[in-house]
Amino acid sequence: MESVQPLIDLLAGRRVVALTGAGLSTESGIPDYRGPETARRARNPIRFADFVANEAGRQRYWARSFIGWPRMAAARPNAGHRALAALESAGVVRGLITQNVDRLHDGAGSKERVELHGALAEVVCLGCGDISPRSDLQARLAGLNPGFVGADAETAPDGDVELEHTAEFRVAGCQACGGHLKPHVVFFGEGVPRHRVERSYAWVDAADVLLVAGTSLTVFSGFRFVKRAAAAGVQIAIVNLGETRGDSLAQVTVAAPTGEVLPALADALTGGSLACASG
Repeated sequence: MESVQPLIDLLAGRRVVALTGAGLSTESGIPDYRGPETARRARNPIRFADFVANEAGRQRYWARSFIGWPRMAAARPNAGHRALAALESAGVVRGLITQNVDRLHDGAGSKERVELHGALAEVVCLGCGDISPRSDLQARLAGLNPGFVGADAETAPDGDVELEHTAEFRVAGCQACGGHLKPHVVFFGEGVPRHRVERSYAWVDAADVLLVAGTSLTVFSGFRFVKRAAAAGVQIAIVNLGETRGDSLAQVTVAAPTGEVLPALADALTGGSLACASG
């Protein structure tokens, strides 16, 4: 593994805000968007306008998501998630901004966090705004679609699967008003809620270092915070297996798995408390 000492030196004694992406969750079994397998898995995620406009779009989404959800729900935090939670507990990380929708940071114990794109564990009604657990909807969908129960297909990064035949899938409506249900996440074509962006900006502005982990920063949703940090004179450290859009703005880059680097960083900065917490 590439030396993490420059990373340790940069973060030691400083106020840190973390920004994470899909690469952090690959070690939990969730595919990423731009890793080595991306080209083979090239796909077109559903756009918000298509989901809202037609029943076929909703059928396609919910059929694929219904089959993919058990694997997403079974995913557990890995060493990288636990390391960031330990760094927060030790007072090193003051806030965590994640682009991920898997809620694994919550499972690891990170408390001060912004889920930029929401979470698949929740469902929102586009009619009345009611928010309910995804697990409840999964049970209802299973009752409506027994022929899809237990089906298997290749998992995709959005928590769904690669599935072509979806026209027979029956979609469940909101139990409160009968409206259309949508996962409580930001689809392509939607904007990130402003209050999430503003809270994240406030954290970056108050930080000494922005620690970027497991994201190529290709999407502006995350890259905006790196630009903000650079403009404010906040130091930037990046841990990612491949090159990122923010490398030229960073003071330290480490090209290695987050599941190896972050625990080593946490052990160095917390006096080994990560090992105690994990054991």
